[in-house]
Amino acid sequence: MAEGPARRRADRLRVALAGQPNCGKSTLFNALTGLQQHIANYPGVTVDKKSGAYRDGDRTVELVDLPGTYNLTSYSLEERVARAFLMEDRPDVVVNVVDASNLRRGLYLTFQLLEMGLPVVVALNMMDVAERHGLTVDLKALSARLCAPVVPLVGHKGSGREALRAAIREAADGPARPPATLNYGPMEESVAVLQGRLAAQPGLEAAVSTRWLAVKLLEGDAEAARMLARHMANPHGALDQAARAAEIFETRHGLPPGDHAAGCRDHLAGDILATCVTRADMRRVPLTERIDRVLLNRWLAPAFLVLTVWLIYELSIVQGMRLTDVTWPVLAWVRDLAGDHLLPAAGFLHDPLIRSMGLWILDSANALLNYVPIFLILFALIAILEDSGYMARIAFILDRILHRFGLHGQSTLPFILAGVFAGGCAVPGVMATKGIPDQRARLATVLTVPFMNCLAKIPLYALFINIYFAEAQGLVLFYLSTFTVIAALLVAKLLSVTVLRDMETAPFVMELPHYHLPTLRGVLRRAIDRTWLYIRKVGSVVIAVATVVYVLLQLPGLDPETQAGFHARGEAALADFRASVAGTDLAPVAADRESLLALLRAHADGRTDIAEPRAAAALDRLAETRETLRKQMEDARLLNSLLGRLGHGLEPVTQVAGFDWKINVALLSAFTARENSVATLGVLYPEGESENRPLEERMAEAQAAAGMTALTGMAVLLFFALYPPCMATVIAIRIETGSTLWTLFSIAFPTVLGFTVAASAYSIGSALDLSGLEMLTAVYLVALGLLLAVGLAWRPARHAARTEVAS
Repeated sequence: MAEGPARRRADRLRVALAGQPNCGKSTLFNALTGLQQHIANYPGVTVDKKSGAYRDGDRTVELVDLPGTYNLTSYSLEERVARAFLMEDRPDVVVNVVDASNLRRGLYLTFQLLEMGLPVVVALNMMDVAERHGLTVDLKALSARLCAPVVPLVGHKGSGREALRAAIREAADGPARPPATLNYGPMEESVAVLQGRLAAQPGLEAAVSTRWLAVKLLEGDAEAARMLARHMANPHGALDQAARAAEIFETRHGLPPGDHAAGCRDHLAGDILATCVTRADMRRVPLTERIDRVLLNRWLAPAFLVLTVWLIYELSIVQGMRLTDVTWPVLAWVRDLAGDHLLPAAGFLHDPLIRSMGLWILDSANALLNYVPIFLILFALIAILEDSGYMARIAFILDRILHRFGLHGQSTLPFILAGVFAGGCAVPGVMATKGIPDQRARLATVLTVPFMNCLAKIPLYALFINIYFAEAQGLVLFYLSTFTVIAALLVAKLLSVTVLRDMETAPFVMELPHYHLPTLRGVLRRAIDRTWLYIRKVGSVVIAVATVVYVLLQLPGLDPETQAGFHARGEAALADFRASVAGTDLAPVAADRESLLALLRAHADGRTDIAEPRAAAALDRLAETRETLRKQMEDARLLNSLLGRLGHGLEPVTQVAGFDWKINVALLSAFTARENSVATLGVLYPEGESENRPLEERMAEAQAAAGMTALTGMAVLLFFALYPPCMATVIAIRIETGSTLWTLFSIAFPTVLGFTVAASAYSIGSALDLSGLEMLTAVYLVALGLLLAVGLAWRPARHAARTEVAS
């Protein structure tokens, strides 16, 4: 074995912080690094890479917080990322954070770190919790058994921080320790033979502990086999030897080498626990168990879960939206600042391209940044749930049901935040999927969260329900609000057995950690870090997406004849204004176009005070005419844009679902924001000169004249219920998946699915001469039947233990 990892510059150390979830690793990381932190992603994956630094004398210590993981196998993305960093970056020291109150479970990871031959310092955290549970740890005996320094800590109080820094310094500067060895009993002979073959390979032992590699190869670890291939010209002989040895061992002993190795590690952990830990009062029921008797009670658990989810929704979405009344004026001020001082001034009817595009991008960014108060509250509440230990219990309660459809217990929170039945937002729902450890279930959740009924869907629901289903409003809204949940579960199941079936998924380990009281500093730190990461990524993605949408809405522009017509009306309004203010104080201003434009901008901002009634009335008329013309030009440009033309071009296809070009344009405009659908319909079904009727009446009359029936309304509602994500959600999906292909899939798949369902329902309803309500009821009952059939037909795999509870 080489003399430990290659030393970096003498004035800098790299330290990896490794530990299982819920061991207090993040709290310790914050205590060590303070404000010197940086969050990014590991190359090629969406797993957070959090690093920080602190000064230790004349040396800078870089601390890398590895993803929380129970194991160092290759099952999950977090495990692979953590192991790849340890093997490839070769940190100078590994600080293994272990929960002192749950030592036996924590040692399972410790053994693997020691077997890798890395300099390990065991940070025995949560000593205060262990003491409250009546546990006493013999630190010297534990250090001797592990052959590694052990430092007691209370991370949230900062207790033991300086001792840990000293232990890191000593481990980095002291002599290299040989890799720890764990006795695998009847498997030892196979390990020794394979290790000897690996040790004979030039340069291999300098890169990796050959004993650790031999054990992993016998366990059938795929990443270990790939690692061997990178260091050997012809690894097939060693791989064949490992496979034969594993097969012989399983035949003789009746279990795979991986299970045997896991059992040996657990047995050693139990032996260490028996010799190094004593419990004061075995009869006293721990506080965690007493709380769980209430929170996990068969009857009380669902009620408490619903209350918790309601509080999260109420505080983050409802109250967070109220806070936007404070933040939105700030964002609007930035926009006004850019519009008034940084961008070219607006014209009478036409704005310079730089101005219109700049304001469009600012508006797009502001629409996303307006969610910042929601995210701050949301991420703070998630941190509280994680630190307290209740987040794991949410997954425990719901995982068995959601797992039937390829989801995860922690998919609950994203669905709730996205609205479920009505009123949420898909953007925070997608962002909340970060905590789902199973990558297949996480991606399935990301792709189905947009099906939930966000608040922006409600206006179009209300519009078409009032037009076509006024006599059954409550029933139709019930159908829609629950149909989307049914569709999300069925789609998640479909995706998990088709396009996601080859995605690796980790064996599900459900740990119920001890309850802890979250610290204000830890909660705020994580809320701010996660929100800041979102803000930074919005800045890098939103510009590209907003620019593309802008081009689609602007090109090819108005034809010369239409543009000339608007220009003539504008010049006529200017001439009328000049004639009206002749002889007044505004006459000189009216004669100069730039001065007049400045006066109109001041008038729009309420900064004009004109004493002469005739001049004030003329200015009001001109401003009103200008705004009318600009709005009409924008509406005409929309209809003539690529999106507008696309609506006309799609009409021969969308007529299968009963959609005309106006509905097509409204649905296409909803991509920028779903509430735009109703606003666009308001433009496409304008009022007459003497009319003052609501949009429902105007649409009902026009669509009836066009031969549309309640079946059309039913088809539109079904399509909109399954509508692809809006632009803001697409950006969130791109951020969370890190994949352009999955982002495009998140748009294309719901579009195809929604149109297929809408067109099929419309065609069948028309063929059978059913009413819109009858057909909607039939679609709902079919979907519900499929849900029950899929859920009841599911059986857990016999070879994989689904849930493991550690309290």
